Amino acid sequence: MTLQEIVAARRSCRRFTDQQPSREVIEQILAEALTAPSSKNTRSTRYIVVTDPAKLKIMSQMRDYGSALLSGTPVGIIVCGDTQASDLWEVNCAISTTILQLAAEEHGLGSCWVHIKDRPHLKDDPSAGTAEQWLTENLPIIPEGWSPLCVVAVGYPEVPAKPHAPKDDSDKVLWIDQM
Repeated sequence: MTLQEIVAARRSCRRFTDQQPSREVIEQILAEALTAPSSKNTRSTRYIVVTDPAKLKIMSQMRDYGSALLSGTPVGIIVCGDTQASDLWEVNCAISTTILQLAAEEHGLGSCWVHIKDRPHLKDDPSAGTAEQWLTENLPIIPEGWSPLCVVAVGYPEVPAKPHAPKDDSDKVLWIDQM
């Protein structure tokens, strides 16, 4: 697949088959994501790969909306930043996560970004704390000094992705030409 084909095909996938991606494929995806650019080449992004269904079910409860799909995914990759390595760890994680999702697509896998950072555990009750607080209290697997940005659900799509509908995005680009 060319990059153009990968980008055109990629969609958020929230339903996966029961087929478990091989460890080798996940390792390849992570190896590709680890090549992502980072501020001052700090390489501050870290990953926690979760394949245990019981732990994925716990993770699915970190938010009352948007994380339920994790209970049905074969692989959840928690994308964290080493907060001591870079003050731009969040940006580094976002760049790396994008490459991770494109690499998953190249390997025939679907993916979906589930945000953690600064998201509430309960949408309508801010006093319930954040998704990150809930996750670290109920599943203490994140090493000290690492802060989670998101979880990427990864697996084989249950339903093939539909192509994007054509859009006129010309209003989203501003050209400053020398004329």
